[in-house]
Amino acid sequence: MKKIILSTLILTALYSCKKETSKVESNTTPTDSVTVKESTTDQAGTYIPKELSPENVSQHLAKNNDTLYVTNFFATWCGPCIREIPSFKNKMQELKDKPVKFTFVNLDDKADWDTKVKDFVAEHNLGANVILLDGEKLDPNFFSKNFKQWNGGSIPFTFMRKGNQTEEYLGMMTEEVLNSKIDAFLK
Repeated sequence: MKKIILSTLILTALYSCKKETSKVESNTTPTDSVTVKESTTDQAGTYIPKELSPENVSQHLAKNNDTLYVTNFFATWCGPCIREIPSFKNKMQELKDKPVKFTFVNLDDKADWDTKVKDFVAEHNLGANVILLDGEKLDPNFFSKNFKQWNGGSIPFTFMRKGNQTEEYLGMMTEEVLNSKIDAFLK
């Protein structure tokens, strides 16, 4: 019964700020962050993130090889999410030639994808690493199938995987915490 109530609360929280949705081009749906990098750009040369289904995000999270996958769930309206982005960008630059892939999963309302999210991505030069996830397509099973701790109730949330080793971190990461967690994976 607690799980049903918790699931209902999570879904209510995700949909409480629902706005009218705009159409999103559906003929190109990448399957992971590598494919996202190969997507097209707009006229100004700014990368436009593409939407992934919850199933494709789950596949990304389940990758099991020698690459460290750092996946951060964020939204542009989330203050702690925005404050931790510079730490991630610094680490991305530091590890650019290492087997580490950073992906930012945006949870903004779909109506904001072409405005707030696009502007944020361009401002922070993160387009090649951002994917869009429509919260309306999420159900409680997405969280229970992919995470041990996170139920979708708050962000930021960071999930790391290298091989069979995983790490979950709920809340804003300081640069020191991010560095120590990534360094532990790369030993």
